[in-house]
Amino acid sequence: MPNRDTLFATPIAKLGDWRFDERVAEVFPDMLQRSIPGYANIISMIGMLAERIVQPDSQIYDLGCSLGAATLSIRRNIHVAGCHIIAVDNSSAMVERCRRHIDAFRAETPVSVIESDILDIKIENASLVVLNFTLQFIEPAQRLRLLSQIYQGLRPGAVLVLSEKLSFTDQQIGELLFNMHHDFKRANGYSELEISQKRSMLENVMLTDSVETHKARLQQAGFEHAEVWFQCINFASLVAMKTGSV
Repeated sequence: MPNRDTLFATPIAKLGDWRFDERVAEVFPDMLQRSIPGYANIISMIGMLAERIVQPDSQIYDLGCSLGAATLSIRRNIHVAGCHIIAVDNSSAMVERCRRHIDAFRAETPVSVIESDILDIKIENASLVVLNFTLQFIEPAQRLRLLSQIYQGLRPGAVLVLSEKLSFTDQQIGELLFNMHHDFKRANGYSELEISQKRSMLENVMLTDSVETHKARLQQAGFEHAEVWFQCINFASLVAMKTGSV
């Protein structure tokens, strides 16, 4: 059983901005399951996609890997030879635990877990890249640059998975789905205090975009095809493809 997330259960005098530190890493699996509707489905479907899309002798990147859930799902489903998974995160607490999680499961496909800013990672010979709730923590001015770097490093026929919390151009729909997400968190045992304090810490750090913005940016980066493949309330995952034959 994962450690239960009680980080915000009591009043915090000075909240500050969100950080992926040791305390967050300790309870992160519970936090994700209770905060992101459909998270487990996205992780399992990333594995299914990997089985279909990963090419022999290619690299797979999990950018913003946190504890390695997507990496493990991908590795379980790769059935072609010569692949290498590169999992990257800038949080030392996450990287340390990710390495332990990866080492706990034996598999043929090697995994390198790297502590780094994902903007500094050169994408090469990639058949699959995953940004699973990561881009929303990148400065908006840097997002196109990152997606362009990914596109340039993809093989023809390769795929990017981009999962994000969404904002909405339709204000009424946005408000409805925002409130439904809070209902989801309440149903999972979070109190009003926990919801409020976490939201305050994230508001300057996690800057969300609409689906329309994501699609336009992906197209600008070079992706010929992009579509939502999963959505639950205000959380979604898009798949973007680089055209061409191998």
